[in-house]
Amino acid sequence: MRKSALPLPEKPLEAGTVPRLDALASILPGERREGLATQLTDEDVATLKHLVEIGMGANTLRALASDCAYLEAWAQAATGSPLPWPVPEALVLKFLAHHLWDPIRREIDPEHGMPEGVSAALRASGQLRVEGPHAPATVERRLASWRTLHRWRGLEGPFTSPTLRSAWRLAVRANPRPRQRKSAKAVTKDVLTELLKTCHGGRLVDLRDRALLLVAFASGGRRRSEVAGLRVEQLHEEAPVPADPLDPMSPRLPCLSIQLGRTKTSDADEDARVLLVGSPVEALRAWMKVAAITKGALFRPIDCWDNVAPCALTPQAVNQILKQRCAKAGLDPRLFSAHGLRSGYLTEAGRAGVSLPEAMQQSQHRSIQQAARYYNDAERRLGKAARILE
Repeated sequence: MRKSALPLPEKPLEAGTVPRLDALASILPGERREGLATQLTDEDVATLKHLVEIGMGANTLRALASDCAYLEAWAQAATGSPLPWPVPEALVLKFLAHHLWDPIRREIDPEHGMPEGVSAALRASGQLRVEGPHAPATVERRLASWRTLHRWRGLEGPFTSPTLRSAWRLAVRANPRPRQRKSAKAVTKDVLTELLKTCHGGRLVDLRDRALLLVAFASGGRRRSEVAGLRVEQLHEEAPVPADPLDPMSPRLPCLSIQLGRTKTSDADEDARVLLVGSPVEALRAWMKVAAITKGALFRPIDCWDNVAPCALTPQAVNQILKQRCAKAGLDPRLFSAHGLRSGYLTEAGRAGVSLPEAMQQSQHRSIQQAARYYNDAERRLGKAARILE
């Protein structure tokens, strides 16, 4: 007898509902679960959930669940009713008005923006933690999650309407809050050097962290989820390359390529590859040799007895390793995160005069605007425009 994985539906399933249900229904917050409980076993849901996590990413799923919970709480506080499906356009416009308001106007008009009663209810439930208007990026992500939730239910929302698009553009333009970087400071080459100095203790954890930092930076500033997910099977030996590209007779450096597979901006079948040359390759080989890693996860947890776990580090652990090394190097861990390796790589590429297309091949950035922003920062610091009076 098949056992039900989800609460039984209150009414028979409508034709065409089956293709729309997936394992995500079992991980979203609240009581809004789709049907199909009579046709999926616990094992079915567990399998589908695993495939969803692989295909979408754990961080994306966590953000989606958080956004869903916030939208439900906001709708209850703002309207006194649960979130309707599909959502009317007017409610989405109200959401924009409550979250992208003008603090200067609020000083002379207390009714401007999110009402005090709504914000108080959200704070009491633990959903609202910021002061002032929300960051446009946060609102944009929640709108995207709202739209995704509609699609999973087989519903059409108002998210592509001209009115809503126009309101969004104007609201973002009027919002004075600057975009916050994921890492307050970039892990540039000088910072990385200080972090690597803390990895010379000779312990197993030092070998791992040295390899992790060098590989993450030199491979184009890989995201923490990509670093955590790296496996031996993704590594490919390449022919050694000359230390001086202009001198074929110069000493040879070891070279590896990493087949990235699925990333945040690419699919597994795109065959994206990045190169490692020199010291990162040597550090990685040293770690793999001492830890006896021949297959599976590259970077793994190590316990206090120097036992290496068979499983991979989590993305959160990658971030924590960087912060721990910052503290040991005498740097403020609050100013750095794993994403600083990504911005730091592009900053250094700009300083070194590497062409933007070449750097983007290594970093796998798809947005020229995003990648160029780090280049521009590097050029402006070294340029004359800000030094007219000096």
